[in-house]
Amino acid sequence: MIEYLALRMAESIKKNVPESPTSTAVMKFALSVIINAVMIIVLSLFISFFTGRITEVILGLLAFPLLRQASGGYHMKSGMKCVLFSTALITVISLADLQYKHIFMMGLISLVLVGVYAPSNIEKQSRTPKKYYPLLKFISLIIVALNLFIGSSVLAATFFAQSISLIRLKGGERP
Repeated sequence: MIEYLALRMAESIKKNVPESPTSTAVMKFALSVIINAVMIIVLSLFISFFTGRITEVILGLLAFPLLRQASGGYHMKSGMKCVLFSTALITVISLADLQYKHIFMMGLISLVLVGVYAPSNIEKQSRTPKKYYPLLKFISLIIVALNLFIGSSVLAATFFAQSISLIRLKGGERP
């Protein structure tokens, strides 16, 4: 559905602005990323009105992509699956209410996973040269470590979920 909508929009733009140097395929990709993000945000916020966890959802919606930009992670093959899974994940994360000892443990586990696996699966998602991968790992570690001082349940759950997405299982999808 997302890919279809993005294609229709890209074709319409190309039809109305034929002199644009941007190909329909490139526009479709960019539009699908935008549509995907907007749907996740809108659906998550909509659900948060019923759960009463608007602030927590906003925090998760900001923190998850922040760490993901630096660390990478698994990408679903379907935009709609990504929207549904991400919305459900952010909603569940927003309900986190952990004691500090659990926040600390999740933080340590997240640090280990980020330290071992980040950046993961960014080769086709980013133009960042490989020589900067150690810097991306360092940035990811700093982001996760900050919550050891902040002590947020939502951040701990967000970073833990994102760090799990970095793991590449043997025989699993490779870029």
